Amino acid sequence: MSETALAPLPATPEPVRIGIVSISDRASSGVYQDKGLPALQSWLSEALHNPIEFVPRLIPDERPLIAQTLRELVDETGCHLVLTTGGTGPALRDVTPEATLDVADKEMPGFGEQMRQISLRFVPTAILSRQVAVIRGQALIINLPGQPKAIAETLEGLRDAEGQSVVPGIFAAVPYCLDLIGAPYLETREAKCKAFRPKTAIRQRA
Repeated sequence: MSETALAPLPATPEPVRIGIVSISDRASSGVYQDKGLPALQSWLSEALHNPIEFVPRLIPDERPLIAQTLRELVDETGCHLVLTTGGTGPALRDVTPEATLDVADKEMPGFGEQMRQISLRFVPTAILSRQVAVIRGQALIINLPGQPKAIAETLEGLRDAEGQSVVPGIFAAVPYCLDLIGAPYLETREAKCKAFRPKTAIRQRA
């Protein structure tokens, strides 16, 4: 980071466009109601002060289609953050990680490692999850678990009975990652998720 003084924040949080993608053969064909998109939208709306424009997609487990959707959301729609849910297990139709890596400029393995650490607190089968995170251009793409409860746990982390953080969630690192790739400055609600930035990266309002 440069030691040059950071530009002050605007009077109100800047808007951000976020892609949310639920990947499921059955939900996309209407066999059952999708729960991934509402879970993502609800958590992000509670966690961020920024005005959010959500760009939702509900698609089947098809690797070329998933990759095409991610490219479209970043390259054409201008999303700086894309969160996917579903398709990250070992089943034959689970190809979300492969499709995500197909569109990557850089892989960010720490996100997947931390998600598995959180989920292992609950189920030993968390070691079967294969979520990845990547950077494409000025966007961060993260694969999340398929269940709403697990989505919230991995994003927010775990707290004790007094509300103190026990295991940090992955979203605490997302705003600074976006800073580093030139995306909008995300401002979180600390009661939901406290973003971590080095002191030199924290911007103040004029």
